[in-house]
Amino acid sequence: MEEKKEKKGVTRRTFFKWLGGGSFLVAFIGTAYFYLRSLLPNVLYEPLKRLKIGHPDNFPEGHKFLPDLRVFIFKEGDEMYSISSVCTHLGCNVKVIALPEPRKVKVGKEEFEETFEFVCPCHGSHFHADGTPYAGPAPTPLERYALEISPEDGQLIIDKNKTVAKTFRLKLKQAALRLFRRKKMEA
Repeated sequence: MEEKKEKKGVTRRTFFKWLGGGSFLVAFIGTAYFYLRSLLPNVLYEPLKRLKIGHPDNFPEGHKFLPDLRVFIFKEGDEMYSISSVCTHLGCNVKVIALPEPRKVKVGKEEFEETFEFVCPCHGSHFHADGTPYAGPAPTPLERYALEISPEDGQLIIDKNKTVAKTFRLKLKQAALRLFRRKKMEA
């Protein structure tokens, strides 16, 4: 009589059946997950990029830092402009450092006198008062954003979707005059 040999453990055939079934199950679950995930909205709830930031009279002569927007608002007489506080190297907030005495600076063909500079505390980038980098790893100048006056209530609007040249200045008297003319035409 022949004796049946009993094998203990898992046979090769059983192992490959389980491996094939497991692979199929993983592929099915992965596909089902991505299918169901596509049914949910993929929306980023980011803050608005165009905001009213207050009346121009509320801004002091010099600069004011708006930490929520990560931007500096500068007011010089009846002119205003904005410079981003985001360092162009790795995105740290730059700080305004007052210089002990004014210095003359030549950037390209422009020459001006500066009383402060921007310094990145993370990696040591230094920027002139106009936002141009002169030391450290920052590759490009600080961004400048468009400013305008709201026709409804005269508040200052910053538009972080629009970058402007470093020569941009919002002239408050001219903007107020345009606002007055617009309201007069509507009446």
